[in-house]
Amino acid sequence: MPDNASDDLTPRTEDPPRSGLSRRTLLTSASAASVLLAAGWAGAPKATAAPPAKTVKIAILGTSDLHSNALNWDYYKDAAYADSGKNAIGLARVSTLVNQVRAEVGAQRTLLFDAGDTIQGTPLGFYYATVDPVTTSGAIHPMAAQFNAIGYDAVALGNHEFNYGLDFLDNWISQLEAPALAANAVHEGTVVPRFEPFVIKNMHAGPGLPVIRVGVLGLTNPGVVIWDKANVSGRVDVLDVIESAARWVPVMRRRGVDVIVVSVHAGDSGLSSYGSDLPVENASALLAEQVPGIDVILFGHAHNDVPQRIVANATTGDNVVMSEPGKWGQRVSRFDLDLAFRAGRWSIVSATAKTLNSNTVEDDPALVAVVKAQHDAVVAYVNTAVATSTEVLSAAESCWKDTAILDYVNHVQVETVAKAIAGTPEASLPVISIAAPFNRAATFPAGQVTIKDVAGLYIYDNTLMASVLTGAQIKEYLEYSAKYFMKVAPDAAVTPEAWTNALGTPDYNYDQFSGVTYDVDISQDQGSRIVNLRYDNADVAPDQRFVVAVNNYRQSGGGGFPHIATAPVVYNAQVAIREAIVAFAAAAGSIDPADFHVVNWRLVRAGAPVF
Repeated sequence: MPDNASDDLTPRTEDPPRSGLSRRTLLTSASAASVLLAAGWAGAPKATAAPPAKTVKIAILGTSDLHSNALNWDYYKDAAYADSGKNAIGLARVSTLVNQVRAEVGAQRTLLFDAGDTIQGTPLGFYYATVDPVTTSGAIHPMAAQFNAIGYDAVALGNHEFNYGLDFLDNWISQLEAPALAANAVHEGTVVPRFEPFVIKNMHAGPGLPVIRVGVLGLTNPGVVIWDKANVSGRVDVLDVIESAARWVPVMRRRGVDVIVVSVHAGDSGLSSYGSDLPVENASALLAEQVPGIDVILFGHAHNDVPQRIVANATTGDNVVMSEPGKWGQRVSRFDLDLAFRAGRWSIVSATAKTLNSNTVEDDPALVAVVKAQHDAVVAYVNTAVATSTEVLSAAESCWKDTAILDYVNHVQVETVAKAIAGTPEASLPVISIAAPFNRAATFPAGQVTIKDVAGLYIYDNTLMASVLTGAQIKEYLEYSAKYFMKVAPDAAVTPEAWTNALGTPDYNYDQFSGVTYDVDISQDQGSRIVNLRYDNADVAPDQRFVVAVNNYRQSGGGGFPHIATAPVVYNAQVAIREAIVAFAAAAGSIDPADFHVVNWRLVRAGAPVF
């Protein structure tokens, strides 16, 4: 479809005004006198010389990767959030920073955008999506309620917006007063956006001056089609970020936009966590370099604090100012733009960016009040006891040792899958399982284990699946996983924390198998580390078949592990793994490592065990 056909989609130019004088009406209004003067009606003074250009300052604020952090609260610790960097989190802190900038620059000259990953990430998001879903209760989602209270002007969709399915996402969007944007998320098999592609905001520049038209284009991540394949397959395609921007930026310019902002859920590294079959995952800097006409890029996804990055466009030479505001509301990106009205149009004189730190302010009490009741309900929920542990189980060493707490995840996954496939052709196959160390700080205390303890261990909203892999495929899978470790000499000092995360591999991409035994020889080159792979005291044959319990993120291709994305699926009941763990523990009443913990893998160097 040609660019001009896109105009038929009529994205919003401005939001409908609210009653009374509000920030929105200030942003979209112009006095009758200024309209007449701009049109050249009688009464306007005749120009005898070009007056000096009028300069106006505007501020554009941005958040990203809030991940359902509404308040400065750690649900896993049941306490105010605290980390070694003395960061604060939550939209209530963001609101205070936004209010400060609006007071400084003027509400009518300040815009606020988000770059995605809003509704998933804490027990608050999980609770109102699955335990007491707002789609059933009719309640306003806490993140929608806070967005509306703060007064966001547009919200781009992140990949995690798709975690709970399109129906849930549509419901959340319907609750927002701001438009939700994703120009490159299109109806399957078409180039027609399923969501709004862009919105144009009219900002009041001052008496006698025309409005400043700021357009924001929203783009989501192509990885959605891998990470949430079950939710979008056959319904939504996600197109290349760069190609989509190249299509839509000219459309926005034809609408008379003075400043173009892109809010994109993509990091700036130019790299991808998946293969080359999909467009680049972290393409925001490439976007600035390759697509002419963009002025500002608010980006996210990578969870980095990038106060300012300047990228020159390869075609025009113009600088594009970029910023990423970290994660969880710890930072707010602030773009300051000076615009001059010359030759009948606004142009940017200067543009800078920085990030504001949420730990410099306190929570906005009004924003706390918006979600207080919902927050309290979640606190009560996560403190519900589900079982009793016979001893302390810790994940602190789970990145380099086979630990009981990770074995518990595998134990639940194996038991759930084995029960589900009983009576099927695959019932005769061995059932094994994959799990990864998501959180080194996770602990099951001795005694009462609560939902928050389980949530702290399994922090992602993954569902359980099972596929069939051969012995040869499992060996290749494990070799790929073992790239997580540095190569370590046999006689080097034992410092396991220094050996992990090779090649930038995150902890959640170090998969460990239970049900088979094997050694990981980290003195060998990557790709040649898995030795003594056995099942039931016998070497695993290359053609031997196994049912492998795995989460949906990994099965759909997340992390780029070999074979699993194309392996036959034999179980997919959409059971949330965290909920399966809670239900299993509650039914058993106790968690005793003697029932499930088997040390089936170990690190070795030249065949000698490290520990």
